Formats: sequence, structure tokens, C-alpha cells
Amino acid sequence: MSTSWQRWSARHPRAVETTLLALLLAATGSGVLITRSVTDHSPTLWPGLVLSVLSCAALLRRRSHPLPVLAVTAVCTMVEGALGYLLTPLLMGPLLVAQYFTNLLAPRRTAWNSALACTVGIVVTGLLSTFRHALLLAVLNPATWVLMVAALGSYVRVRREYAASRAEHAAQEREEEARRRVVQERMRIARELHDVVTHHLALAHAQAGTAAHLAATRPEQAFEIIARLPGTTAAALRELKATVGLLRQDTDPDDEIAPAPGLGRLPDLVTSYAAAGLDVAVTVAGERRDLAPGLDLAAYRVIQEALTNVAKHAATHTARVRLAYTPDRLTLTVTNSTAPGTRPPAGPATAHQGFGLLGMRERALAAGGTLRAGPRPEGGFEVVCTLPLNGPDESDIGP
Repeated sequence: MSTSWQRWSARHPRAVETTLLALLLAATGSGVLITRSVTDHSPTLWPGLVLSVLSCAALLRRRSHPLPVLAVTAVCTMVEGALGYLLTPLLMGPLLVAQYFTNLLAPRRTAWNSALACTVGIVVTGLLSTFRHALLLAVLNPATWVLMVAALGSYVRVRREYAASRAEHAAQEREEEARRRVVQERMRIARELHDVVTHHLALAHAQAGTAAHLAATRPEQAFEIIARLPGTTAAALRELKATVGLLRQDTDPDDEIAPAPGLGRLPDLVTSYAAAGLDVAVTVAGERRDLAPGLDLAAYRVIQEALTNVAKHAATHTARVRLAYTPDRLTLTVTNSTAPGTRPPAGPATAHQGFGLLGMRERALAAGGTLRAGPRPEGGFEVVCTLPLNGPDESDIGP
């Protein structure tokens, strides 16, 4: 019932306004008649009715001009009191409504000053009226009503300002959260693009370099490596397309976007490095576990970036990958030895200068794990990443 009334009143504001003012005018007119029925003297009827109509008509502008409307209603009310009408809440109805909207809309100091001025005017009018023997009805009661309505208007004002402040604060928090998520998504996409581009370009570079080195002595093997280059570049294009697809709008079609890679594609990754001249040995300790998609992607990208750093920086053509499963965590270890006759570890230190190790560390932290990378005492370089198998939500890990 109340919902229907709210919808109807929202569609017909003028009808609601006219109805309420008509009811207020009826109440004010009854206040005029009360004086004639409860007192010994009978003030003239028409001045009270005219002043009541004028006061109610002035309330049409109560929202846009609260102070002038309050002044008009206060003057009309005091004139009625001076004419001998008893200042009851019914007769003071227009003044009380105007005082409420003044305290609701006008500046606080101005609103309370106007309330005090109306109170003083009502008190003076009551003292000069013919009801000197009834100070409670003529002075105290009207003044109390004015102050009570002023306090009610101020209270409602404070409540509305508090609600508006909370709504604004909530909107700011939503905006900050949206901005934070946008930044996180940008970082995720940038990290994914770095891993994809670095891996495939380093692999293609290594394949081209190996083919050029073998072209004079073993041309058949060189042609075989060159024949694999289109496959490497095609894989790079597919992963780039899938990653850039994250930037699409929700309304864009998302077909032909390849699924995110995981440890299931580790044999293909090892094969691709073997074509570039890097011999990768993979060992698994413990019982294999199915990983959440986000955790699976993080593990794959850590291994991929570590092997890319070996291919780019290490002075050796061998690397070892070890996956150790325990009931609550997965430990990834990627190591390479120092080539005979070289100083350890000249190459891997260069990896610190780029974004490779930083990206791996960010992925590990996002998955709730840890990453340690550095030279080995016996030579070479080692990357150790520990990922919890019961880590944060996959939405927190991201691509």
C-alpha cells in the first residue's frame, strides 16, 4: 500500500501538494473557529480566514524561499494573535511548517536565529493578547511548538546530511576499489604480455642463432631448426591474441581465445627449448595434483620465465626442472650449471636487471607463495618457487 502511494505521489507531485495544503488550510480554519467556540469574546471571523489562506498560499514557495515564507507566515500568525485568536497548533500550522522547512533548508545559524525571532514574536504577541490570565495557552504553548518544530527540522537535516555523507563515502570507496582493480588488471596483463613476448622472442632468437651457427657445417640440421621457426612464431601469435583478448569489452566475442596454459603444456615447452638448443630435464617428486587454473598458470609462467632466462643469459645448454608435490604445497626448482671453463655466474646476474625475476616474484606472491632466485654456491643459477595448493581464490591470482 505504501509503495503504491509512493509511486502515485512521485507521478503526481502537484496533486499531492494541493491536497496537503488544502488539508492544512482546513486545519488552520478550524483553529480560527476554535477561538470563537472556547472564548467569551468572538473576534471577527473573516480576517482570521483571510490570514489563514494567505499563510497557506505562501507555503507554495517554502522550498525555494524558506526565509521569506517564514516571515510571511510569522506575521500572519502574530496578527491573528493580536486580533484575539487563540494561538493553538492548528492555527499556527502554516508557521510551524515554514519553520520546519527553514531549519531543514536554510543555513544552521540563520535557521536558529529565525526560530528565536519567531519565538520572541509569538511570546510578545501572547503577552499583549486578551488572554493574559492564561499564559500557558497564550505564551508558553506557542513558543514551545515553534522551538520543537525547529529542532525537528534540524534533526532531519542532520540525518539527511549524514546519509548523504555515507553515500558519498560509499561511492568513493567503490570508485577506489574499481580503480584498484583496473590497476591490478593492467599489471596482470602487462606481466602476461612480458612472459609471452620474452619467451617466444628469446626462443626464436635462440633457434635462429643455432641455425646460423650450423648452416655451414650441418645444413640439414640448420634447415630443420628453421622449419620449426614458423611454429614458434605461430605459438607466440596465439598467446598474444589470447592475452590481448583480456582487453576486450564484455560485448566483444571471445571465441578463438586459447585457454590459459598450465603444467599440462610443460612437455611442449621443453620440446620448444630443445629445438633452440637447450636441453631441459624434468623430474617430478610426490603425487601429481590437479591445480586451480590460476595457480596452474602461475606455475607454468614461473618455469617458462626461468627457462627463458637460462636460454638468454646462462653460459650453458642444460637446465633442470624439478616439481615437488606435498599435501599442501608445490615447489618448483629450475637450475642450470656453469659451463666448463666459465666463471660462475656471469649470465644469470643479468636477469636481475630486467622484469623477469620481478614478474616471477609477483606471480608467486599473488598465489600466496614465495620465490627465491640467485646464484648457486657450486655455480650456476637457481630459481625456487613455493606455491600453496590451498592458496587464495583463483580470482586473486589472475593471469
